[in-house]
Amino acid sequence: MKKSTLLAILAALVFQSCASSASLETAEIQVGDKTITVEIADNDQARATGLMNRKSMDENHGMLFVFQEEKKMSFWMKNTLIPLSIAYISKSGEIKEIYDMYPLDESSVRSTRSVLYALEMNQGWFDRNGITAGDKITLPENR
Repeated sequence: MKKSTLLAILAALVFQSCASSASLETAEIQVGDKTITVEIADNDQARATGLMNRKSMDENHGMLFVFQEEKKMSFWMKNTLIPLSIAYISKSGEIKEIYDMYPLDESSVRSTRSVLYALEMNQGWFDRNGITAGDKITLPENR
């Protein structure tokens, strides 16, 4: 394969990866006393893709998964390259549980309680910022 063809394929893949993340709505939310920017995954496609195939994420950025009804959740790290921490959050905005997740690990990380939201951040972000179960997040008004 010619070098120029290989470069064109790689550029297309990078563009596709960036375009899929750029199409998600973003919002600023409060987690404890920290303001963070989140991409909002509020449909089946966005929730299924999540943070797959990304190589990094800015420190105070994350992904907020929004569901239609409260239920016990389960997440895995298929095709996810970034070590993450996940917070399971109730309808009222209370963090119920926080777990670490590891790149490419296809084991399920389950909530033990019914929740409406999940927030993925870089692994250790909640610890580094003193955020624990029982803390509240302030969600965008339309969520």
